[in-house]
Amino acid sequence: MAKDRTTNEDYAGPLKRLLVGILLVCLFGLFLLWRIDSPRVERFRAQVVDHVVPSFDWAMAPVTGAVNILRDFQSYQRIYQQNQELRRELQQMKAWKEAALQLEQENARLLDLNNVQLDPRLTYVTGVVMADSGSPFRQSVLVNVGKRDGIIDGWAAMDGLGLVGRISGVGDNTARVILLTDSSSRIPVTVQPSGQRALVSGDNTASPRLEFVEDADRVKPGDRVMSSGDGGVFPPGLLVGQVTEDPDGRLRVRLSADYERLEYLRVLRNYGNETIEETGELVAPSSLPPEPGGADVATGAGNG
Repeated sequence: MAKDRTTNEDYAGPLKRLLVGILLVCLFGLFLLWRIDSPRVERFRAQVVDHVVPSFDWAMAPVTGAVNILRDFQSYQRIYQQNQELRRELQQMKAWKEAALQLEQENARLLDLNNVQLDPRLTYVTGVVMADSGSPFRQSVLVNVGKRDGIIDGWAAMDGLGLVGRISGVGDNTARVILLTDSSSRIPVTVQPSGQRALVSGDNTASPRLEFVEDADRVKPGDRVMSSGDGGVFPPGLLVGQVTEDPDGRLRVRLSADYERLEYLRVLRNYGNETIEETGELVAPSSLPPEPGGADVATGAGNG
């Protein structure tokens, strides 16, 4: 038995080497066949591919099915994550809706108690943005409303979110809006909820500076910035943005207006407030009527 086993091992070694050699020769020949640039060889390669590749469909079917299953699983996982995010956002929206309804009811009650009369002249004219300046040193846009629409220099322009700038230059059919980011823009504002007054100064960046704050320690990032109405340029209460802080520690304003997509602007009509020239007449009339019987009393007192 030991002799037969040794004889089999003597034949197995050369046979393996022979098979490996034949395999290497076949692979090398296949490589050369695939590298030869000849029309006849090209036709032969095409025939080989036509006969061999279709017969391997059954072998590729499990692989294709596994890949499809993996893709479906990943798609279902993404859909599940998006569904969870939408559920969380829906809960937040419900909370915000309830808070908005409560604030609306409270505001209505307060207006009714105080008998507040809103200015009916504070309306707006909507214009389409035609072009921008395209200059890094001057930031402005053109709108297709002008003198024919009653536009006046200095009026405020807003998009659907917040204040964009002011009218600076009016033609018959067009008007130029200087943006809050322009270096020549200076807007008096109020920082809420602290009530600090400040100035928003443009510097040709996306976030203008917040300067001349009364008490900077009471202002923190995230506070709302509203127009104050000082100087009579803008009406008070227009949303400008939120307070932010740059890497150098300076206060800036992240504007609420979407400057990347300025398509329509609302130009607010603001004819200003009534000018009071004689402040004394605001407190009391210039002449008071004499009191009834006052002269008789004085005369009687003198006679006595």
